[in-house]
Amino acid sequence: MEIVLSKLAQKFIAKLDKKFARQIVLKIEDLTLTGHCHDTHKLKCAGALYHYRVDVGEFRIIYKHEKQRLIIELIGKRNDDEIYNLFKRMPK
Repeated sequence: MEIVLSKLAQKFIAKLDKKFARQIVLKIEDLTLTGHCHDTHKLKCAGALYHYRVDVGEFRIIYKHEKQRLIIELIGKRNDDEIYNLFKRMPK
C-alpha cells in the first residue's frame, strides 16, 4: 500500500521531536498493514470517501483510504480543536 502525506502533515512531522515523530511514523506503518486500528473512528463527512481519525499519544492523524493508497491529510494536537478547524477548511 502506498503512503501519501499532505504538505501540512509533512511540515508537522518535520517540526516534532524525534520521539513523537517516530510514534507517528510507527502508527502510519501500522495503518498500512492493518487498514484500521482498534482505536480508529470514522468522521462525519460529505462525499463518497470517508475520513478516519486515530490517536497517537497526544496527537491525532486524519486519513482516508483511496484504492491502494493511504492518504494522511492532517496531523495535529489531540487536546485542541485546531485540527478539526483545518480539516473543515480543506478542499474536498
